[in-house]
Amino acid sequence: QVQLVESGGGLVQPGDSLTLSCKSYQHISGSDALGWFRQAPGKEREFLAAVRWSSGITWYGDSVKGRFTISRDNAKNTVYLQMNSLNPEDTAIYYCARGPRLSLRVVEYEYWGQGTQVTVSS
Repeated sequence: QVQLVESGGGLVQPGDSLTLSCKSYQHISGSDALGWFRQAPGKEREFLAAVRWSSGITWYGDSVKGRFTISRDNAKNTVYLQMNSLNPEDTAIYYCARGPRLSLRVVEYEYWGQGTQVTVSS
């Protein structure tokens, strides 16, 4: 019973761009939010971006606003994270998650994907 599956991670060089995808295998309610988080070794899980499914309203974490863009394809039950101007500090495991409301809090999200590794290195 896998709820969410991320894909698109990999090894890139500083300055490169990368787009992550996350597909839900469960119905997404209109009031739900799909969010992106990341976690680097020894660090707490960090909020990156989230989108409310019906309206498309988006929230961004301060550290990535202006570089990362979240988008969704409702027909495909898929959410994307476009990442630009990547630097080594962006290296982490990236997770998508679904919760009942738009939120920046980890605890508000009930379902999580397995994560996809993004490594930025020269």
